[in-house]
Amino acid sequence: MFKFGLFGKNTDAKAETNDQQIVIAQLNARVQPMDRGDYFEDPLDEVLRSADLGEVTGGGTQLAGDPDGIAYCDLEIAINDETDATILKITRTLEELGAPKGSFLKFSSDRADVPFGQAEGMGIFLNGTDLPDEVYANSDVNETIGHLEKLLESIGSFRGYWEGSSETALYFYGGDFELMKKAAAQFLEEDPLCAKSRIVQIA
Repeated sequence: MFKFGLFGKNTDAKAETNDQQIVIAQLNARVQPMDRGDYFEDPLDEVLRSADLGEVTGGGTQLAGDPDGIAYCDLEIAINDETDATILKITRTLEELGAPKGSFLKFSSDRADVPFGQAEGMGIFLNGTDLPDEVYANSDVNETIGHLEKLLESIGSFRGYWEGSSETALYFYGGDFELMKKAAAQFLEEDPLCAKSRIVQIA
């Protein structure tokens, strides 16, 4: 159904230098490692390098037990200075990239954590064990995801998944959880693969 990427730290991560400080951006986002790079790491790295503020030096994904699968992901950022302007540039850029509520920056200095994030998250947990066999045989989860993406086109987007032992979790992020839930409600009632599914606010 799905293929999973490798979890863990970027093997190309660089050590902190004498004239840089390390900042960790812990993102309340349930995304696969490759998606983490596409959605957050690479765009932020480009912004920081172009402004001569620093670079993204690594990233990781923290796993959780069933049914959640993914707890959060983080980015390791080496910055040239720890000024308020640099910190604001990082948080605003990550928010523009879709960082969810509940995200924050952690510092190697004594500076207090800085919360950020504006997006809200919706987890749809598909029942993987209790539906009729013919439903699983005749359904394609990728088609279900495609239909949901169309319904949420202007208010949210699909950004991750997790296939657990009894449920498959689909993760969507947008500006308003209740709007996303309302937009998906009728389809979830009608699609056979979504029978006995549950919706959870994850950010």
